[in-house]
Amino acid sequence: MRVEPITCYRPRPESVAEFVSPPYDVFDRAGAAAYVAEHPSSFLAIDRPETAFPPEHDMYADDVYQKAHDLLAERVADGTLLRDGTPCFYLYRLVRNGRAQTGVVAACSFDDYNNGIIRRHELTRRSKEDDRARHIEATGCQTGPIFLAYRDNPVLEALIEAAKTADPLFDFTDEAGVRHTVWRVARPAAVESLRMMFEHVPRAYIADGHHRAASAARVCQRMRTEAGGRHTGTEAYNFLLCALFPASQLTVLPYDRVVADAGGLSEDELVAALEGAGFVVGPRRGTAVEPSVRGRLGMYAFGAWRELSFAGERPDDPVASLDVSLLQDRVLGPVLGVGDPREDGRVSFVGRTAGTAGLERRAGTGGVAFTLFPTSVAELMDVADADLLMPPKSTWFEPKLMSGLFIRRVSHRESVLDAAKRRLEQQG
Repeated sequence: MRVEPITCYRPRPESVAEFVSPPYDVFDRAGAAAYVAEHPSSFLAIDRPETAFPPEHDMYADDVYQKAHDLLAERVADGTLLRDGTPCFYLYRLVRNGRAQTGVVAACSFDDYNNGIIRRHELTRRSKEDDRARHIEATGCQTGPIFLAYRDNPVLEALIEAAKTADPLFDFTDEAGVRHTVWRVARPAAVESLRMMFEHVPRAYIADGHHRAASAARVCQRMRTEAGGRHTGTEAYNFLLCALFPASQLTVLPYDRVVADAGGLSEDELVAALEGAGFVVGPRRGTAVEPSVRGRLGMYAFGAWRELSFAGERPDDPVASLDVSLLQDRVLGPVLGVGDPREDGRVSFVGRTAGTAGLERRAGTGGVAFTLFPTSVAELMDVADADLLMPPKSTWFEPKLMSGLFIRRVSHRESVLDAAKRRLEQQG
């Protein structure tokens, strides 16, 4: 991999806790508006600039993206954001429920993304790409890191642990109880050691942020085309803002499913259909089923839970063998009539953070909820290495990386933020 240090805007240490926010894509429009109303100085106001407009306003209008630009410029002008002009790596540790993961925040090569060294495993939607690409173009910056996983490298981990003995730049706990600690690695020898060790990492995998990656890559390609013969390959737009974590430290939570109805089946008919699909169906029970091994699922329907155990032969295919695929291919599709889960409005995807009680509420009296054993990072890597795609919503990584900690300028022109700052200063 080609992994380089970055220069960036970052919050003042005394402002960081109130400025950073969860990533833009964990909110729907109403949820984003509610969060910004409660946290008006947070980065989410910049990340989701439609929150500054009435609900009926077109969230993809030109003035919405201009608002993102203006708000970001204001945060630079008022000193909330400082420019760190020394190329450096940042170490970013997140601790949740006693479990820690430490990543390296850096710039990863666009060419590595294009040629498969940075591996993908999900389809992206053009409309979502368009939104993030316009956000980058309006602000001139990449504002949310792409979450990458790589297979553990003991020497690299030793370098990271050594760098964490210094005093941190940031150390705060968010509203969800996750502790975020950031160290700055700027000493030239340490920077070069980390950079060289990543050359021994053969590939990385997008754990979260496929749309951020695709949109940043689109902007890069456009800027390369515009640069023409002036393009050298060293410009900032040739790199993607990323946070790279060793796979063994990551926590993947289940991504459960709820279908709005039982497809016209009675309880007995549903059980018979599941048995015909290769599952052993357990008795009705009042307590929730949270699977602890592959091949077992929980089902809530008709006011009770049941455990489903797959008794057939698991397919010899990295995608078809996933529990989420078994559920879709053998139950949701043929039994409940859910064709394309990306398009069928009857099915919804629910991260286990909502709890099993939340699944019961969503299913209600007529729906069907399914709990799954989480897809592993190893399974994700196997799918990506085979150049295949995961089913939608197969993984839920926790904790989420906060946005607004690192804002990386990519415009090859004069900084729009610096120009806006001067205008604001001239205006008093």
